[in-house]
Amino acid sequence: PNPALLKETLVLKLNGGLGTGMGLDKAKSLLPVTAGNTFLDLIAKQVSKMREEFKTDLAFMLMNSFSTSKDTLEFLSKYKDLDKGGLGLEFVQNKAPKVTASDFTPADWATERGHEWCPPGHGDLYPAMLGSGTLDKLL
Repeated sequence: PNPALLKETLVLKLNGGLGTGMGLDKAKSLLPVTAGNTFLDLIAKQVSKMREEFKTDLAFMLMNSFSTSKDTLEFLSKYKDLDKGGLGLEFVQNKAPKVTASDFTPADWATERGHEWCPPGHGDLYPAMLGSGTLDKLL
């Protein structure tokens, strides 16, 4: 890679998957995969290695969901130099209300209000970047 181009590059990882279908209640990227490292450890180390190797402040961000944001940011806090250029480490994708199948009214989950919402998925990338102000920061 051309280091001059890397200065204008953003490594963007989509990190919205909670893994509820796998019985998880945290981001799938927090699963250990090799030698005690999680997916997030490997991503952080990859970004740091590229910065070191190409001597550039390669930008890095995650698109989190409202379900993965807190755990992810807490976990990544051990990588003090990961946030470069004041961009922040994340922007959060939008959320959409769940509706009932019978009459399409908003779902009601009194014991856990968070279950009344769902992330719209990775197709939300550009609307979330625009709505969060991230796109303006990058341009």
